Parts: sequence; C-alpha cells; structure tokens
Amino acid sequence: MKFLTALSPRQASGQIAEARALSYLQQHGLKLIEQNFRCKGGEIDLILAEPASDLLVFVEVRQRSSPRYGGAAASVTRSKQAKLIVAAQIFLQRYADPPACRFDVVAIEGDAIEWIRQAFEA
Repeated sequence: MKFLTALSPRQASGQIAEARALSYLQQHGLKLIEQNFRCKGGEIDLILAEPASDLLVFVEVRQRSSPRYGGAAASVTRSKQAKLIVAAQIFLQRYADPPACRFDVVAIEGDAIEWIRQAFEA
C-alpha cells in the first residue's frame, strides 16, 4: 500500500515556483529534458534544451517573497553552485559526447520573474 504524503507549504510553494519558471522558459523556446534530477551530488530543478544554440541548460529556481537579505538570485551561494556543478557532471555522464551547457538561475520575487542566463560557470 502506498501512502500519500501531504506537501508542506514550503514544498508546495517551491513546486508552484518551478512550474512558473518552466512555463516561462518554454514560452522563450526552451524544451524540457528533465525536472528535479536527483543524484548523490545534489539536485537540479530543471534541465532544458535551447534548440537555437544546441545548449543544454541547467536551471536553479529560487523564490523569495521579498528582496530582503539579498533576494532570490543572491541565495544561489558558492556552495549551492558547487552542488549544481557536481549534479550536472553526473547528468552529463549519460552522453557519449556531452553537449555544450550553461547554468541559469530563474529568480522569482512576488510576481516578477528574472531569468539570469550564464549565472555562473563550472
């Protein structure tokens, strides 16, 4: 028998933010490859293809209710970046010839969405 667990308000809010980010990026021509990729190294919220440039895009989605304490984008610390890079390296092992890739951040504050391309480098 499977048990259903209710999401905490924070988890539900995070899922809504990821759905908003995904919709926004798809409206800008990106195609979803995988969502919530988890591995021993960490988790990547969204992995998308940017067909126009043949890039694989690893996206971290961050949401904050206000810009206090640096805001959503500032919450992607060096430590978080390192975890994303390790997870991306693990994901890329499935390719014989890995595609070019970049790391983006989608920062959501209230109703505003900011897409930061090439937010950091591996």
